[in-house]
Order: sequence, then C-alpha cells, then structure tokens
Amino acid sequence: MEFPVGRAGELRFQIRDQRRRAVTRFAVVHDKPMHLIVVRRDLTGYQHLHPTMAPDGTWSVPLTLTEPGVWRAYADFTAVADDGGQTAVTLGTDLTAPGGYAPRPLPAPATTGTVDGFTVAYEGTPNAGEPTPLRFRVSAGAAAAPLERYLGAYGHLVALREGDLGYLHVHPQSGRDGDAVTFQLTVPGPGRYRMFLDFQVAGVVHTAGFTVTVP
Repeated sequence: MEFPVGRAGELRFQIRDQRRRAVTRFAVVHDKPMHLIVVRRDLTGYQHLHPTMAPDGTWSVPLTLTEPGVWRAYADFTAVADDGGQTAVTLGTDLTAPGGYAPRPLPAPATTGTVDGFTVAYEGTPNAGEPTPLRFRVSAGAAAAPLERYLGAYGHLVALREGDLGYLHVHPQSGRDGDAVTFQLTVPGPGRYRMFLDFQVAGVVHTAGFTVTVP
C-alpha cells in the first residue's frame, strides 16, 4: 500500500480468520481493541495508533508517512472466537512512501535520553531468551514527572529488532515501584533493538526512544 510522503491518508484493513471471514470480535486490551504500531524500516518515525472498526470488520485510521521509504505496520490485537476463546496475535504488513530512501543509523546505545523537556532513564540489561526487569523513571527537572495512566497503565513499551524488525509490545507490572515503571522484557535473540516508551503527563503522550544491544 502506498502513501504520499508527508500528506495525511487513511489506512484501512480487515482481520480475517482461517475461513477468510472478517473478524469482528476483539477483546479490549489496555483500553483498546486494536493497537497499530507504524515505523520506518530504519526504526525512525515511530507511531502508536488506535484504529476504529466498522460493523463489517474494516478498521481505519488516519496515517501520515513523514519520509520516503518502506514502513512496517503491526496490528496488535486479541481476537475472540465464536466459542469465546481468545487469541493474541500480531500481524505485520509493509507500507510504501515513494521517493529516495536514505536510512538513518541507529542512535548509539544509552540508558538515558530526553524528550519534550523530560529526562527518561532506565535500569536493567536485557539478555536473549531471559525475562529481564527494566525500570524506567521519567523526570521533569530534579523531580519525578507526575505520570498519568495512558491506556490503563503508566507506560507502554515497544521493542523492535534491527534488520528483521522482530516485534515486542510489553505492558508494565500492575503495581508502582516507587516513581519507576517496571517492565519484564524477554527479547527473542541477539541483535540491536530500538525501544520506544510511551508515557503521559498533563494529558499529553510522549515517546522516548532507546537503542540497546543484546549479545
């Protein structure tokens, strides 16, 4: 599917079962039945969107691809079968923005970054195949930022692997850890990953990005 660079378009899609029927029943997970992650293949331009579904099972969402290149869209959802059984699924597809593609190198690995005037830092070292706690703290100046619940949690973490774009979407532990938000992250294998932390302050959602190398 092709989108003009820098111009608002609309992404439309259906989820179909093994019999090619449009799926229309979805469980609400963290306040939404569908999470759509869009990112360019060099792991820039990250977007976390929430499409709406028509009665026939067609999902739609406004979408702008800001730069030329091939982008990856991940539909992250839990389908509900006729017998009530639930299946968590992530499906991916490529989107194209025409023009000269100039991939950017990943930023160097770091455990601290800034976004929109906030300082975001994390503790923990992911290892391939092992659950690892990552503790994120968001600061505004010298004080902890007053995080608000966003989609039912104090933060959401997506990790994407460079190259094959392996995808992880992790929700935090239910209880607060002081002023930290803790995630249990299990990466499937070695490589360089780009982690994106969504958090909300004063009704505005911000996204901090981190590069991490997993041996």
